[in-house]
Amino acid sequence: MSCFKSGFVSIIGRPNVGKSTLLNNFLGMKLAIVSPKAQTTRNKIQGIYTTDTEQIIFIDTPGIHKAQNELGEVMNEFAYLALDGIDVIILMVDVSSPLGDGDKFIIDKLSKVKVPVILALNKVDKVDDESVLKENIESYKNAYNFTGGITLSASNNFNIDKLKEIILSNLEEGPKYYTEDEVLDLPERFVVSEMIREKILLLTKEEVPHSVAVTIDSFKTDKNNANLININATIICERPSQKKIIIGKNGSMIKEIGRLSRLDISKFLNNKIYLELFVKVEDDWRNNKHYLKEFGYNLDDYKK
Repeated sequence: MSCFKSGFVSIIGRPNVGKSTLLNNFLGMKLAIVSPKAQTTRNKIQGIYTTDTEQIIFIDTPGIHKAQNELGEVMNEFAYLALDGIDVIILMVDVSSPLGDGDKFIIDKLSKVKVPVILALNKVDKVDDESVLKENIESYKNAYNFTGGITLSASNNFNIDKLKEIILSNLEEGPKYYTEDEVLDLPERFVVSEMIREKILLLTKEEVPHSVAVTIDSFKTDKNNANLININATIICERPSQKKIIIGKNGSMIKEIGRLSRLDISKFLNNKIYLELFVKVEDDWRNNKHYLKEFGYNLDDYKK
């Protein structure tokens, strides 16, 4: 009789190296939002992968970066929390670039951990020159005594299964922490708010994406239609000029944000939804600890 393996696996790295795309690939569904913008992920997200023989709890983390505000400090703390009490760490890097100061800073943090660290060299499809690829790989391998490593392309689903095999080889026999039908250790409201924020990231530019938060004010099944969920959400930005961009000419931008959000949310909830969006200005909220807690960026919620 084969044993059942389980464990917690943290995915860490700099911003925009593909951590959320990797998590979504592992789970076979979209739970973590993805955009070309750096620092898209702001919270620690746990995705649960379960089969008859194993359960892996993947922890997607914000990209570790030089913080410019209180929100950035909190995001980094979310990432550092994911180094404690886990079984395996995946350091994800962009192999199309050589080892840089950002990666060296993270590797220095890893010097204190006592669990296996796997090097995931992502975006291999972006490198055409074989000699450059080998040189970049060597620069990362020489920086730390990794348990194992693999080149991959999270966006093209290349070598994901092989990476999963390496992870499993470093996990031990353990219990089933979650039931088979659980895939996310966060409430549906969180995913819905993130899906709305993703659309803002994709549709707006310059300072707007980084200045936005989304709160869910109401999330209820319709009284007259059990197959309809009514959702009211507020988009928070920092300046009136940003509010004007989010609303758009004659409301065109917020209508498009709502349209694209409804498609993803309806698919995620497997239900029809009615979504109403509001926009509110809260000056410099990213440096306000009260607002950070109110908008869902509370470290105490993640400390266990």
